[in-house]
Parts: sequence; C-alpha cells; structure tokens
Amino acid sequence: MRTHLEWAIGQAVGDALRFVWQPQPAEPGAERTEVHWTGPAGTGAAIASALAGWRDVRFEVTEDPTPGSDGMRWMHSPQLGIAARRIDAAGSLLVPEDRIRSAIEAAGPDSRALLAELDEAMAGPWDRDLEGYRHASDASPVAWLHRVG
Repeated sequence: MRTHLEWAIGQAVGDALRFVWQPQPAEPGAERTEVHWTGPAGTGAAIASALAGWRDVRFEVTEDPTPGSDGMRWMHSPQLGIAARRIDAAGSLLVPEDRIRSAIEAAGPDSRALLAELDEAMAGPWDRDLEGYRHASDASPVAWLHRVG
C-alpha cells in the first residue's frame, strides 16, 4: 500500500515521491509517515483528495494560509470519513458564523446538544480519533516536499 499512497500523493504534487515509513506505535502492524510540503494554494486539497480513496487510511493534511487564501486542514478517519476545516495562521480552526447559528438552531434549548453540534463543527470527533496517531517517537524522520515554479 505504501507504493500506492506515494504514487497518489506524487500525482497530486506533480512529482515522484518516496517516503520514510516507520512503525505506527498507536496501531501494531501499521506504519506511518510524516511529510512537510510546500506548494501552491490548493495542493493540500489535491493531496487530501488523492488519499481519500483509501478508506482504511488515517491521514491529516494541513495547508497553511497565504495572503490570498485561508488555510485548511483535512482529517480522515476510517470510521468518520473526511472533514475539512478552515484554519488561521496559528493553526486554529475557524468556524463560520453561519455554522454556529446552525448549531444553535439545531440544538434548541438543549445545552448538551449545542455542545455536540459545536464539537462536530470544530471537528472534535476527528481530532480525538487522530490524536493517538499523531505522535510517534521524537526520532521519527520527516520528509520535506518542495515545489518551485
């Protein structure tokens, strides 16, 4: 599967890639890789779309904001599917006011329902699912992808 994932991400960024894979401590028998990349706005969406076809793969793709575009974070869990959320320069999720209004309306007077709605708006279920997978050993290698031009 590693080769297929590398190929899919390579197609998204327009370059052949090979990553350094390590055992995933959170799931015996699984592997993980971490890649830092640089590319034009929209590359994160292309990477997330390429990975979304593998429903059994957990991943997180973050595209930092630029002067002309918001940042984005895509999170995928086999149980939850994919979530895409806007982020600010500090990496905090941005919840649009219409989404907050929708949460208030859906919850009505039920404060627990409001908390659940806001938790979903902030991608809480995805965050909790991925948290244990985010941290490997401090010695894990990181690959940097750069695309110029």
